[in-house]
Amino acid sequence: MLNLSDKSVEKYIEIDRLYAIKLVNSTQKSKLISKWIAFIFLFFFASLLLPWQQNVDGTGRVTAFSPQERPQNIQSMIAGRIDKWYVQEGQFVKKGDTIVRITEIKEKFLDPLLRERLQGQINAKEQSINAKMMKANALGDQIRALQMSRKLSLIKATNKVQQNQLYVQIDSLELQAAKADLDIAQNQYERQLKLFDQGLVSLTNLEQRKLKFQQSSAKYQAATNKYNAERTDFRNAQIELNSIEAEYADKLAKAEGDKDATLADYFDGSAGVLKQKSDLSGLELRNDLYIIRAPQDGILVRAKKQGLGETVKEGDEIASIMPDKSHLAVELYIKPMDVPLIHKGCKVRLQFDGWPAIVFSGWPGASVGTYGATAEVIDYINSDNGKVRILLSPDEKDHEWPIELRQGTGVRGWAMLNNVMLGYEIWRQFNGFPSDFLSEFSPKKDKEKYGKKSDKDAEE
Repeated sequence: MLNLSDKSVEKYIEIDRLYAIKLVNSTQKSKLISKWIAFIFLFFFASLLLPWQQNVDGTGRVTAFSPQERPQNIQSMIAGRIDKWYVQEGQFVKKGDTIVRITEIKEKFLDPLLRERLQGQINAKEQSINAKMMKANALGDQIRALQMSRKLSLIKATNKVQQNQLYVQIDSLELQAAKADLDIAQNQYERQLKLFDQGLVSLTNLEQRKLKFQQSSAKYQAATNKYNAERTDFRNAQIELNSIEAEYADKLAKAEGDKDATLADYFDGSAGVLKQKSDLSGLELRNDLYIIRAPQDGILVRAKKQGLGETVKEGDEIASIMPDKSHLAVELYIKPMDVPLIHKGCKVRLQFDGWPAIVFSGWPGASVGTYGATAEVIDYINSDNGKVRILLSPDEKDHEWPIELRQGTGVRGWAMLNNVMLGYEIWRQFNGFPSDFLSEFSPKKDKEKYGKKSDKDAEE
């Protein structure tokens, strides 16, 4: 109470019974509260000056560094029906051990004598194509014989043309001689006729000259006829020469056409044989695919198909196998905006699900239950969840990872960056600014630390 009035009411009120008045009048408690408030504010402002290590956090899971050491899905390459299981879940299997056997469900392969029938078809087709080849060879021999016959016939016809040409030349000379003899006989006959009219020669001499003239005329006519006949034979020989070329060209074209058609049938049959052999090889390989074997040593987990008689399709997962030996790693997913801050070789702190830990992300030295890791791979593209994956391997200078770790275990990680004051970090987080780029991983220092390959790593 302020007691501003001259009239006091204290004598009318029992002040000891009013709790609020007692608190106001308690100066000792007021001083204690003031000290606590001052201490809290002082502690808060002092903590803003504490060092804080910036970090990039992310979540992920335990995996294997090598892809072949990660869980493998055992798939069926063909469609079928499960006939028998040879192993159980959790059982250790070696590479090549039989996992499950399936039986055929496609009608095409249900024939038990399918292989023998295919082999019979192949044998029959091979005999057919062998006969085609023999026919093609015979046609080739026929073509060569026709070519030889054409050559000989052309030589013969050419010789005949040349012979008839010589005959024509001889008959032409004989015709000229007969013409000259006819002219002489005609002149002699005409002179004898004039002399007979003058009475200077006898009728006998005239008749002799006339007979000789008629004989010369007959010889000339015979020579003319012979010359014309030889010219006709010469023309016929030329025509025969041309006809031989046309005749053999037609025969050769027909024979070559038959040969080409036969070879086409041969090649078509050969292609059919190759296809049938491929089907036979595929059938033999398919018989091996009825037995599904373990691709590597490991423990069988997660049988996706249960029981007997269940059908599977091509590519269906039958079960999964966990390799017995693997070099564990962690795939951590971070935001794309934090990728430039991560560098190959940077240190990361990890917290595994199932292993208790007290984590102070900004004070790694004060954290308990975390394990060290080193960034080995930084993906160049985003994952399906929109984040970028980094692959981490154990830090050899830190504590060994728990031997009980299993692939698929959840992980939370922090990539350690620059050292700043806690007040600065709170201000940065409040404003949504990105972390500071770690100066010790600058390209210049990184080149000195890791060598020339660090330039390429910096681009990653």
